[in-house]
Amino acid sequence: MGERTWVGPTAQERLALLRSTRTVAVVGASPNPARASYFVATYLLASTDYDVHFVNPVAAAKGETILGRPVHPDLASLPVVPDLVDVFRRPEDTPQVARDAVAVGARALWLQLGVWNEEAAAVAEAGGLTVVMDRCLKIEHARFHGGLHLFGFDTGQLTARKTIR
Repeated sequence: MGERTWVGPTAQERLALLRSTRTVAVVGASPNPARASYFVATYLLASTDYDVHFVNPVAAAKGETILGRPVHPDLASLPVVPDLVDVFRRPEDTPQVARDAVAVGARALWLQLGVWNEEAAAVAEAGGLTVVMDRCLKIEHARFHGGLHLFGFDTGQLTARKTIR
């Protein structure tokens, strides 16, 4: 991996993004409960008010569902325009996902923890999207909404904050 030059949004900007988001497309969603995308999808459906859609061309071709919801072959096949595209793909695949996200009119491209591609960021930003890279949507949402203790991330801290969805 080369030197990282891209600078992402601040914590406050990420919070604003999450608060303004209504629809999430999970690209690379897996029907396998052992995969991180499945874990994040479970959290998004159980702990947020987001309208969540899944994209996986292989699972869609097999007619599979994820958590009882249909799987779409690509972003263009979704019944809605996603506000945020959450990506569980290899870094080298993300520039095409960025182009697809721009083409459908998404507002944000979110590359999951461990996924970094500055070309994808440049494509998305040139298309007017907000970009977040190398961060987990579930962790960020839980962090901002007082729920890191849920679903496996015990912070060991007590809080009186109410969960804001």
